[in-house]
Amino acid sequence: MMGIDHIGIAVRDLDEQVSLYRDRLGLAFEGIEEVPSQKVRVAFFAAGGSRIELLASTAPDGPIARHIDKRGEGLHHVAYRVPDIRAAMAEAAAKGFQLIDQEPRPGAHGTLVCFLHPRSTGGVLTELVQHTRSEH
Repeated sequence: MMGIDHIGIAVRDLDEQVSLYRDRLGLAFEGIEEVPSQKVRVAFFAAGGSRIELLASTAPDGPIARHIDKRGEGLHHVAYRVPDIRAAMAEAAAKGFQLIDQEPRPGAHGTLVCFLHPRSTGGVLTELVQHTRSEH
């Protein structure tokens, strides 16, 4: 792992939370992207060498909507940058981590991602992220 890529925070109202993080907390707003395959809209904020990502569901049956229904708003996941997603997945599996994704899936900003189940990571949903274009 090369370091923290981003911290994902589940929110109900993206516009309200963008205002909080941009206007009140003073983080640099980088924009919003929709990831249709995950039924989510993501707002990005620069936070030093990593990002804060606010995640809002675009559908009542989306993963973020289900997360908020069960656990409320707040921390959703911690993401770590890796140079090679497939190698990182193989290493994680070999070390006994439970992979949620058996194949990398597309993430925001043209990334490839894989999630590790919280049962195997001390209760924290963990994301592995490989950037496929140089922007972060």
